[in-house]
Amino acid sequence: MINTHKKINRHLCGEPVKVAENMAEVVLEVTEEMAADEKGLVHGGFIFGLADYAAMLAVNHPNVVLGAASVRFLKPVKVGDRLRAVASVVESRGKKYKVIVKVKKGEDVVFDGEFVAIVPEKHVLER
Repeated sequence: MINTHKKINRHLCGEPVKVAENMAEVVLEVTEEMAADEKGLVHGGFIFGLADYAAMLAVNHPNVVLGAASVRFLKPVKVGDRLRAVASVVESRGKKYKVIVKVKKGEDVVFDGEFVAIVPEKHVLER
């Protein structure tokens, strides 16, 4: 059961294919609207969004938010590619979670990162 980011645009951030305790997999079909240029190179923000969404689903708490990220873009992505993000919680201390995410195109890793997710007591927009 998905407990977070319920209103996210899955067309832009990916479709969850597996959500389990401390892990998630999300697939994104890269579309023309994600292109950064006429050659079909995809803007990195969409790849980051996919990875971020997978990280939040791995924590899967209604209040989870991104606190920090250290990422690497390893290979180009183009319109028409199908990406799979796999996120795993590798450490948790209180409200803070460290999540490792790898994004693959087939067998090739195109992006990897370490995300720090925070779970506050209340939603960040609540006073």
